[in-house]
Amino acid sequence: MNGRWVGGNLVTLLINGEAFFPRVFECIAAAEREVLLETFILFEDKVGRALQVALLTAARRGVQVDITIDGYGSPDLSPAFILALTQAGVRVHVFDPSPRLWGYRTNLFRRMHRKIVVIDGTRAFVGGINYSADHLADFGPTAKQDYSVEIEGPLVTQIQDYAMTQLLIAQRQPPSLRHRLFGRAPEVPQGNTLPAAGTAEALLVTRDNREHGSDIERHYRIAIRGARQRIIIANAYFFPGYRLLRQLRRAARRGVDVSLILQGEPDMPIVKIAAGLLYHHLLEAGVKIYEYQERPLHGKVALTDDEWSTVGSSNLDPLSLSLNLEANVIIKDRAFNRGLAEHLELLIQKSCKQILLRDVAETGIWVSLRSFFVFHLLRRYPAWFGWLPAHTPRLTPAEKLMTEAGSDHVNEGQVS
Repeated sequence: MNGRWVGGNLVTLLINGEAFFPRVFECIAAAEREVLLETFILFEDKVGRALQVALLTAARRGVQVDITIDGYGSPDLSPAFILALTQAGVRVHVFDPSPRLWGYRTNLFRRMHRKIVVIDGTRAFVGGINYSADHLADFGPTAKQDYSVEIEGPLVTQIQDYAMTQLLIAQRQPPSLRHRLFGRAPEVPQGNTLPAAGTAEALLVTRDNREHGSDIERHYRIAIRGARQRIIIANAYFFPGYRLLRQLRRAARRGVDVSLILQGEPDMPIVKIAAGLLYHHLLEAGVKIYEYQERPLHGKVALTDDEWSTVGSSNLDPLSLSLNLEANVIIKDRAFNRGLAEHLELLIQKSCKQILLRDVAETGIWVSLRSFFVFHLLRRYPAWFGWLPAHTPRLTPAEKLMTEAGSDHVNEGQVS
């Protein structure tokens, strides 16, 4: 399900955990009926424990709470942490749990990478921020730079319907059993029934391994192709397919100011190495590349011209474009675009190092080999990456995993 454009939304940018966590916890504390939450990573640190307290408090006063956490992304939740939630009535769903083999995680592909929260069907959050202390500045030099948005208005109904439908699909239950799964039907009916809260047009775009395998990438390419003045993309893991690279090069050559903000202090060295393979190809076409220096960049945001923006969970790399389950919000709103642009331009001015063509200028066989690699291999990606092992994703109740594991960790530490 990828929704349609709807107007009347208020979309607020939340920068880093300092803005995101207090706002989410405040909204959970005010919830009256329902909390739906999906996340890739939930760690049992000060942020995870604060989320647990918020969810427990909500569940104990009668709020219906469903959380979905990925079977790969969160390796060390204790049985006590999960048990406290389930005993309070929180329904904890584990996406694609798999046992370890010789100590290694086997569920490498098809991760549930979305980060979504819906409160009472009237307020939603979508972005890239996980529930872990490394999204706070006091974590130290490796704290992540990241983004989410808070949404009010008609789009929230689409996000709520999407999150509930994914629970039903992954548990292999037909939608007709929705009321039995959730105990009672949501009080906000399907359709654009929420009143206008702002002026933004917005769209929920998702990536799955069924009908919507390339929707997020396609929206990026449409926006890049239509840009006339500027493009700014800040993306943590940048290794897109050839079609997206080609659109960036074409935009720069027709005079669009194209700026990429990429990792300069990566959380994984391979990230910078992979992106570096593309630098010469992009710089020679006039694309500007800036490496963020202050700490690891974890954001997935972009804008074009003075209206189009996107914030979400999707990187521009093989995992996000071809394997992971992702969710982005696309926004058409001048005020939001302006605020995001001012923030990203400040990052460029104060926290980034610009990479120039002379910095990557090389001659000889290396340039020829790299050009061959970029053109002949990437021109078929992401399509060929989708050939990697696929299966029907499933959700497993955390209580079942605890019973089956009977050890110090739920499913060998694979509750997420």
